[in-house]
Amino acid sequence: MGRGTVADRLATVLGTVLGSTQLPVRLRGWDGSVAGPAGAPVLAVRNRRALRRLLWSPGQLGLGRAYVAGDIDVEDDVFDTFAALSSVGRLSETGQMRPVTAAERVALLRTVAGLGGLGTDPAPPAEEADLGRHGLRHSRRRDAAAIAHHYDVGNDFYELVLGPSMVYSCAVWDTPEVGLDAAQEAKLDLVCRKLGLTEGSRLLDVGCGWGSMAIHAAGRYGATVVGITISEEQATLARKRVAEAGLTDKVEIRVQDYREIDDGPFDAISSIGMAEHVGRARLGTYVDQLAGLLRPGGRLLNHAIAWNAGEASWSEDSFIARYVFPDGELLGLGEMVGAIEAGGLEVVDVEALRRHYALTLRAWVRLLEEHWDDAVAASTEGRARVWRLYMAACALAFEGGAMGVDQVLAVKPGGEQPPLRRTDWV
Repeated sequence: MGRGTVADRLATVLGTVLGSTQLPVRLRGWDGSVAGPAGAPVLAVRNRRALRRLLWSPGQLGLGRAYVAGDIDVEDDVFDTFAALSSVGRLSETGQMRPVTAAERVALLRTVAGLGGLGTDPAPPAEEADLGRHGLRHSRRRDAAAIAHHYDVGNDFYELVLGPSMVYSCAVWDTPEVGLDAAQEAKLDLVCRKLGLTEGSRLLDVGCGWGSMAIHAAGRYGATVVGITISEEQATLARKRVAEAGLTDKVEIRVQDYREIDDGPFDAISSIGMAEHVGRARLGTYVDQLAGLLRPGGRLLNHAIAWNAGEASWSEDSFIARYVFPDGELLGLGEMVGAIEAGGLEVVDVEALRRHYALTLRAWVRLLEEHWDDAVAASTEGRARVWRLYMAACALAFEGGAMGVDQVLAVKPGGEQPPLRRTDWV
C-alpha cells in the first residue's frame, strides 16, 4: 500500500484495522492526497483525531466514533461504501470484527506515530450511550434509560426519517414500487388480520411507538386499544395523533412497562419491534406476562428481528450496541419460537420478512438524506450520522442474510380455534 503520501499511510492504517492488504475503498487524506483503487467509493479522513480513535479502538467502534464525530466521512453512496468495507478482512456485514493481534497493534502504533497521530484517547461523541449508572441490565430503570436514548431524540427527527406513517418497524411490500407509506399500511393491516380483530376486540399494543398500530386497529377494525411505551416523547405524540384521528374513546396510550400491566384479559396482543429490547434473560418473563394477559383463544403477534449469523447477538463494544440499541439483544427465530411455546402458547404461523426490512431501511435512508439539514437541525449532526450509518449497515445485513425479521403468530389454548389455513390474512 506504500508509505509515501498521507493517503498512502492512511491506507496502511485502514488495512491493519480491516485485516486486509487489499484496500476496498479510495482514501482521501486531510492534505488532499488520494490512495486506493480508482473508481472505488471514497472515504475521506479529515484529521489526525481519526487516527487516535482507531489506535485506541482499532475496530468497528473506532471507525464508528470517527464517522459520528465527522473525523472521517463518506463522499459517495453510503451503501456502496459500507458494502465495500464489509467485503474484506475481519469486518463482516453483521458488524462483528475479529480483534487485532498484538503484532497488528504494534504496526498500527508505528504508522500512526509517523503520521503525527499519537495522543490520548478522544472523548466519544455525545451520542454514545452510557447506561452503567442506571442499574442492572434489563432492570426497569435501565430499560427506560435505554429506550430514552434511542427514542427520545426528538419526534420531529423521527417524522423526517420515517415519513407520515410514523411506523418504526419493517414494512410489508407488495413490490418495491408501492412506496414506504403504502407498505407500512399493508404491514399494519396484515397484523390486524392475523390477530383476527373485529369490532369491539380488546387489543394490547406492546411498544406502541407513536400510535400508528393503535390508530389503525381502532380506526379500521373498531378495536379498543391499550398502547404502552416507556418513551415519554413517543407517548406525547401518540396521544396527539389519537386525538387528531378522533379515536380517544377507543385508544388509551400509557407510559408503562410491559411488566406492570395487570388489567387483562385482552383478545389480542401485538408486539412489533419491541422484543429486541427485552433481553435473553427476561424472555421467559416477557412471554409469561403476555400469555397471562390473553384470554383463552386470544392471539399474540410477535414481530421481531432475528439473528441469523451464528452469533448470540452483537457485542457490547459494537457500534450498534453503543450508539443505537444499548442493551438490545437479538435472538434466533428458533429461540423465540421455543420461548413462546414454553410459555404455554401454540405457534400457528411464522412469516419471514427479511427482504422487506432491507427495502424499508433503504427507504428510511433516502428520507434522511433528502431531509439531511432539517434532520440535523431537529437533533444533532452526530445523531443524523448515527442513524445513517446504522440503517445503511443494517440494510446490507438483511440483504446478506445475517439478520432476518419474523412475525410469529401464537394462540392461547382453550378458546376458539384459529383458521385452518392462512386465508383470513393472506
